[in-house]
Amino acid sequence: MAMEKGSMQSNLDCFLNCTTPLVPSQFLAKSEIRNLNRLWHPWEREKVEYFKLADLWNCFDEWSAYGAGIPIRLDTGETLVQYYVPYLSAIQIFTSTSPANFLREEVESVCEMRDSFSDSLSDESENEKLLRWDGCSSEEGVVEQDSLSRTNDRLGYLYFQYFERCTPYGRVPLMDKINGFAERYPGLMSLRSVDLSPASWMAVAWYSSLYSLFATYDLGICR
Repeated sequence: MAMEKGSMQSNLDCFLNCTTPLVPSQFLAKSEIRNLNRLWHPWEREKVEYFKLADLWNCFDEWSAYGAGIPIRLDTGETLVQYYVPYLSAIQIFTSTSPANFLREEVESVCEMRDSFSDSLSDESENEKLLRWDGCSSEEGVVEQDSLSRTNDRLGYLYFQYFERCTPYGRVPLMDKINGFAERYPGLMSLRSVDLSPASWMAVAWYSSLYSLFATYDLGICR
């Protein structure tokens, strides 16, 4: 397979073009714009575009099952198609409102148990856990409510987080992972991008039989 004449794309460019999710977006009703966090979405904007998280995950569905075909240019000038499968490495989702329950940390893994730090949190009160995960706990354990409020306004409330600890060969594809988490955290499917703080993010590792690549996504960006 020969590379098209005049094509100056690098292998990295080809990878990014083939693995960037193109999510269908919608426009928010004007009556809902004033319900948004003003720090994240200025009210004076006439139009606010958003997408649903469920639609984002759907972009990874076929890739998780069959892999994404990426043209790889060889030194000889020819190209071959290499297939990469996405795996969730880490994710943090912050929302504009506090969740009904405060199961904020998801550290389940089929490969290993909770680490010692997670175990040490099991004896803390729910309030102490919330303060710790909001990033507002001090060395003395004293937290000012004003500081907590400002932090929540700026960063939002931590709804869900996960950090993969399995070795690459022990992981399951991204879509399978998300479907499993969504049974306990339905917001992973129902939340919209406008419900998320700009602090929300996820990291995806792409593995094939030849190479591995790593990508980080800002969940607040519509494409």
